Amino acid sequence: MTKLQTKAEERLIQDYFDDLMKACDRKVSDEGKVRIQKAFEFANNAHAGVKRKSGEPYIIHPLAVAKIVVEEIGLSATSIIAALCHDVVEDTDYTLEDISNLFGEKVASIVDGLTKLTDEFTPQHDSKQANNFRKMLMTLSDDVRVILIKLADRLHNMRTLDSMAPNKQLKIAAETLYIFAPLAHRLGLYAIKSELEDLSLKYKHPDAYNQIQFRLQNQREKRDYLVTEFIRPIDEQLKHEGVDFTITERLKSTYSIWNKMQTKGVSFDEVYDLLAVRIVFNPKTNVSEKRQCFDILSLVTDIYKPKPDRIRDWITIPKANGYEALHVTVMGPQGKWVEIQIRTQRMDEIAERGFAAHYKYKNINDVENELDRWLQKIKDMLQNPESDALEFLDEFKMNLFSSEIIVFTPKGRMVNLPKNATIIDFAYEIHTELGNHCIGAKINHKLVPVSHALQSGDQVEILSSKTQTPQLSWLNFIITAKAKTKVKQSFKLDRKKHIEQGRKIIEDQLAKYKILPSSDTLKKLSAYYSLTNKEQLYAQVGMGFLELDNLDEVLQTRRENKLAKFWKLSFYPKKEEPTSTGKINKKAPFILKEDPEELNYTLAKCCNPIPGDDVVGYVSDDEHIIIHKRNCPEALKIMSQQGDSIITAEWTKFKKLSYLSRIKLSGFDRVGVVNEITTIISKQSDINMRTVHFDTHDGIFEGDLYLYIHSVQDLNELISRLMKIKGMDTVERIEKIQQ
Repeated sequence: MTKLQTKAEERLIQDYFDDLMKACDRKVSDEGKVRIQKAFEFANNAHAGVKRKSGEPYIIHPLAVAKIVVEEIGLSATSIIAALCHDVVEDTDYTLEDISNLFGEKVASIVDGLTKLTDEFTPQHDSKQANNFRKMLMTLSDDVRVILIKLADRLHNMRTLDSMAPNKQLKIAAETLYIFAPLAHRLGLYAIKSELEDLSLKYKHPDAYNQIQFRLQNQREKRDYLVTEFIRPIDEQLKHEGVDFTITERLKSTYSIWNKMQTKGVSFDEVYDLLAVRIVFNPKTNVSEKRQCFDILSLVTDIYKPKPDRIRDWITIPKANGYEALHVTVMGPQGKWVEIQIRTQRMDEIAERGFAAHYKYKNINDVENELDRWLQKIKDMLQNPESDALEFLDEFKMNLFSSEIIVFTPKGRMVNLPKNATIIDFAYEIHTELGNHCIGAKINHKLVPVSHALQSGDQVEILSSKTQTPQLSWLNFIITAKAKTKVKQSFKLDRKKHIEQGRKIIEDQLAKYKILPSSDTLKKLSAYYSLTNKEQLYAQVGMGFLELDNLDEVLQTRRENKLAKFWKLSFYPKKEEPTSTGKINKKAPFILKEDPEELNYTLAKCCNPIPGDDVVGYVSDDEHIIIHKRNCPEALKIMSQQGDSIITAEWTKFKKLSYLSRIKLSGFDRVGVVNEITTIISKQSDINMRTVHFDTHDGIFEGDLYLYIHSVQDLNELISRLMKIKGMDTVERIEKIQQ
């Protein structure tokens, strides 16, 4: 131990190291343990005297990461050593050469991939966050252990996020949700993926997280009884058949419940598949694993009736990340749906540990080839010299699809694609030239256009023509990163020419409205289109990726936003644009004031926040703040790419101004229902209607209402009153507003 540590710290560090060695006990050779001991002593001395934000000695973090690497991912000595040393080069005077001399080139290479870029190597116009990620992926394309250790590092950081400032918590949580959780899913690390999502939710939406946790805890006793009752007949039947098995229950993750509530617009009580039961068995050697899984499925469905559209066979055709299992949802006791997962022990280990477990079962299936193909896609993207870091991050994110379809070539080759992939996506997946010259396809002998969305099981014959070239319109419907990259590349042959073309187009368009192309105007346009600088704006316009037909609307919207979208029949007299009076303190919450004289913020058009919404702020280059809802996809993207520009924000009491909101409602049609709805709205104080549209068909009515409202509290109050109307089924707020 070092002289800079107290006795209590020494004991704490020793306890962590003992835990690590216990986790290594059966998985690491004696020679490997000696090397791990050496790496621990080296890292401990290197980080001596340094504390984490929590006040703990810094070495606790590398020790915890190394334990996750061995215990939860299943990696061996080289990875454990790299985990112990992963922050040494970044935070101390030691170099990669020192690491290489002490522990070998392989460890040094992994540590290099894990070491962040320093400020001087980061181009001014690119996000440092995105550049760090790009560098890490360059090493990933040669050694997948880099990303596995990075996931362990991120998991421990998320477990200890309490000690960070609120704006840093938001940045790290959003980055985790945007990139690292999908990456863990893509690599088959389901337990880590679920924990990363849950922890991200805890810091992004603490109230929702705590509420779901409370509801789950509240129902625990009832749930335990249901599980016991549900499992009993299955347990008896499997024992009777002589199956060597274990049955465990798995509760749907907090994030999955929240996400389903958001996407489906349902309440906690309406999330029907909270429970899953997992049957893991030791297969007999003389019968195929697939057949034994289906035999158990047959036994289960003899006891409980299955939901016909909820049987999933991931054994005949495993997921792209190697996951294998049979899933079936059945009707259990007291009318509750329960999902059952059936796996062998081998399948279970692969499901829990992902690709790390595949090295143990190398010759069983084609999974390594699938990983190699995926890594090759990453290499192809990295080798694109025209792609900047933020664009690369978007493309990489596209490759992390979790919902997949499986389609076939005319010769029967199986191709994995993301859900909603089109003919063009498929063509580029087969070969770049086939994509470039694609004019359509035949599916089951039927001619379909290039924009046709594929379905799982389609057999696709691509039709091509030598005269065909990539079209800009393809970007409106293709969804894979490979296809988007290839199409964009064909329009990026001369970046300087495109920048000049874009500059001229923008200046001509601005001149029509007598607006000078000032630095301030260009910054606002760049921010509106989620670009980082004017060069990107010029290039995107010059290449035809951005149309400026709605420039007047964009600039008008900005001015309206300055007045917090204060909708009146008369307008305020034109004022000079407000500016901030000083540097914004990113560590303290930004207070949203209502007085238009003092506004130095804008309400984002993509999610239309109103007072009372859970919001964050994005600080632009000119110290102007754009306010987004926390769950806005655009905000999530910004937080994950430019997290240092994110601040927390809080509303004051807003009662002067009104904000445009939209609600949709539906229910059973009857005489007078529309009148009842409009009466309730007009009676609630200070709520005015802009437009009201109702449609009825087959005894059902649907309404689409645009209202001027003061706050979320007023809106929720109104929704609550509308829900009490006889025959009303749903009333929900819609973020998308047609201006």
